[in-house]
Amino acid sequence: MTDTAPTAPPPTTQVTLADGRVEIAPGAPAPTGPYANEDLLPVPVEKRTWTTYNFSALWVGMAHNTASWTLASGLIAVGMDWKQAVLTIALANVIVLIPMLLTGHAGPKYGIPFPVFARASFGIRGANLPAVVRALVACGWFGIQTWIGGEAIYFLAGKLIGTGWTDAAKVGGYAWTMWLSFAIFWALQVVIIYRGMETIRRFENWAAPFVLVGAFVMLWWMSDKAGGFGPLFDQPSKLGWGADFWKLFAPALMSMIGFWSTLSLNIPDFTRYGRSQKAQTRGQALGLPTTMTLFAFLSVMVTSGSQAVYGEAIWDPVQLAAKTDNTVGLLFALVTVLVATLSVNVAANLVSPAFDFSNIAPRRISFRAGALATCVLGVLICPWKLYSDPQGYIFTWLGLVGGLLGTVAGILIADYWILRRSRLDLADLYRPGGRYWYEGGWNWRAVVAFAAGGVLAVGGASLKPLTDGRPIPALADLADYGWAVGLGTSMVLYLLLMALRGRDRTTV
Repeated sequence: MTDTAPTAPPPTTQVTLADGRVEIAPGAPAPTGPYANEDLLPVPVEKRTWTTYNFSALWVGMAHNTASWTLASGLIAVGMDWKQAVLTIALANVIVLIPMLLTGHAGPKYGIPFPVFARASFGIRGANLPAVVRALVACGWFGIQTWIGGEAIYFLAGKLIGTGWTDAAKVGGYAWTMWLSFAIFWALQVVIIYRGMETIRRFENWAAPFVLVGAFVMLWWMSDKAGGFGPLFDQPSKLGWGADFWKLFAPALMSMIGFWSTLSLNIPDFTRYGRSQKAQTRGQALGLPTTMTLFAFLSVMVTSGSQAVYGEAIWDPVQLAAKTDNTVGLLFALVTVLVATLSVNVAANLVSPAFDFSNIAPRRISFRAGALATCVLGVLICPWKLYSDPQGYIFTWLGLVGGLLGTVAGILIADYWILRRSRLDLADLYRPGGRYWYEGGWNWRAVVAFAAGGVLAVGGASLKPLTDGRPIPALADLADYGWAVGLGTSMVLYLLLMALRGRDRTTV
C-alpha cells in the first residue's frame, strides 16, 4: 500500500483549550474501530486531574524502592566509593529527565497513552513494535521487583515462624517457602492493579513518605552499628579517580540512565491524567532527580556501613535487614521494602505494559488482561537469574535495556518535536488510512532507524553472566555508551528518512 496523503481534519474533530490541552470536540463521536478501546482513547479534559504533588509523589514512590537502592549499592559493590556512586546516579537522572519531559508533553496535551503516542511515528500498526519491546522490558522489571518483594516476605515470615520456614526443602535452588512468598507477592499486585488507576494514585500518595522514613531508619541503624557516621564516609574507592574509574563510569552512567529508560518512553501513560503541562513538568522535575539522588546517598551510606561492620558490601537491602537481631527493627525494614516494591512495581511495571499489550488487539485485550499478561511473563523471564549478581544486573540487564529503549526515545522525540512541532490529529491516531497509516499501518523508516540504532547500541554489549562473549565484538567500544548511541543514531536516521518522504506528509 502506498502512502495515504493526509487531509485536513474536520473542524469539529478536536478542540484546543486556552491552556493548550486538546480533546475530542464536544458532540463529535469518539474514535472507534479495531484500533480503539476505552483504555486507549484520549482522557477527557475533566478527568485530567493529577497535580504537581501527584506527579512528585509518583516519582518519590517509584524512586524510593529496592531496585533503586541496589543501583547505588551495586556501584559500591563493584568498587566505587560513595562520592563516585552518588555523582554517577545524580548525573544520570538529570540526563534522563530531559527525554522524560519531552515525551511526557503529549500526555496532558492530548490525553493519550504511550502506544497511541507511538503511532504518530511508527504507524498505527507499527506502534506495536516499540510497545511490545517496552512491555517485555517491563515484564523483566516486574519479575525482578516481585522477586524482591517475595524475598522480603520470606525473611519476614522466617523471623516470625523460625527456621522451619527459612530452612525448608529446596526446589530449583531456593526453599519452597521462598517460591510461596514470591507467589503471594505476585497475587497481591494483581489485586491492586485490578482496582484501577485511581487506587494506584492513592497508594502512591501515602507510600512515598513511608518509604523515605524507612530509608532514614536504616541509615540510623547502620551508623549506630558502625559507631557513627565517620566509618560510612571513610570507606575508600577501590578504583580511585584515575583510568580505572573512568573506564567504569561510562557504562555505569548509561546503565543508570537505562534504569528509567522505560519510563522515559511510556511516561504519557501517567501524564495523560495531568491537569496541565506545568503539573507534569514541575512534578517530574521535583520528583525524579532530587529523590533519586537522595535515595542513592542513603543507599551508599548504608552499604558503606555494611562494608565497615561486616567486612563486605551487602548490596541487597533485604539481605542486610535480615542481619539485625532486633525483631521490631527487622519487621519495620522488611515492611518498608514491601511497600516500596509494591509502589514502584504497580506504577512503573504493570500500568504501562498493560496499555502496550492492549494496543496489540484493542478489541480483545483490555487493560486488565494486559496487566495479567505482564504478571505471567514476569515469571517466565526467570527474574531470580537477572537479580543474582550486581555485575550482570547493572551492566548486562540495565545496559541492554537502556541501549535498546534509547533508540525508541530518539524516534519519538524527533517525530513529535522536530517534525510535527507537537501537533497531532487525535482522530487519525485511531483511523486506518489516515496520516499515521503510512504503508499498511507501518512506517518502515521508523523501523529501520530503530533497527540501526539498536544494533549499534547493544550489538557489542557483554552478556555476562548469562553467557560469554559479545554478539558483535567490533562494536564493543560503542556498548559503553549504548543509550546515547541508540538515541542519537535513531534520531538522525529517522529525520533523514522522513525528509526524503517529504515534509508535507509529516505535519498536521
